[in-house]
Amino acid sequence: MKKITFSTNQEMEIIQLTDKIKKKMEDIDIGNGLLHVYAPHATGAIIINESADPNVQKDILNKLKDIFPKNAGYEHDCIDNNAHSHLMSTFLGCSETIPIENGKINLGTWQDISFVETDGPREKRNVYIQIIEK
Repeated sequence: MKKITFSTNQEMEIIQLTDKIKKKMEDIDIGNGLLHVYAPHATGAIIINESADPNVQKDILNKLKDIFPKNAGYEHDCIDNNAHSHLMSTFLGCSETIPIENGKINLGTWQDISFVETDGPREKRNVYIQIIEK
């Protein structure tokens, strides 16, 4: 298992991880298998989507804000006022599994693996990658 650690700079943002993941995989000899990407955070998520057009990321974040607005009477807000962040990350999910074919992550042309920050900024976010060999 390998760990990627990074900071986030905004309350909500999308951080591309594909290049960092590929770098971590350089010293692993694998033909075919699976790559599992996991974020151990209650207010962060892992997604696969387009990153070439930054408007896609803006649209994702804006729609999340529409679906899960702040201060909407959530029970958890009485503790630390971030229930909307928990709901967003639950909706998106904390992991993705991607096929590895001939040593390469099998993503579509426009796909990238990304971390979605829903309660930032945070100094330390971790993402773990695990290779499962066929």
